[in-house]
Amino acid sequence: MIKAYLALHQAGTAISFEAFSDNRLLGGLYGVKIGKVFFGESMVSLVPDASKAALAKLCQEADFHQIELIDCQIPTSHLHSLGASLITREEFIERITTLIS
Repeated sequence: MIKAYLALHQAGTAISFEAFSDNRLLGGLYGVKIGKVFFGESMVSLVPDASKAALAKLCQEADFHQIELIDCQIPTSHLHSLGASLITREEFIERITTLIS
């Protein structure tokens, strides 16, 4: 996985968002950006809720990174509090077909 994500990063496809305090990594998330879609791969928290803070940062910076859809994979109340909504498989396929081109 490390080798694969290093190659994806070098290709400009892998992206990550982290939460730091005093130059210490607290948590984050990473995934792959294809077109205007961010496909989340994994989240890590070294302290409670740090990955949630990193996800909130991703949501704040989505326009800057030209991200129109975030595939979070698993619906949670926290994601809903950030504005996420569950969509059907059909809608997901339709949206990614448009957004990854």
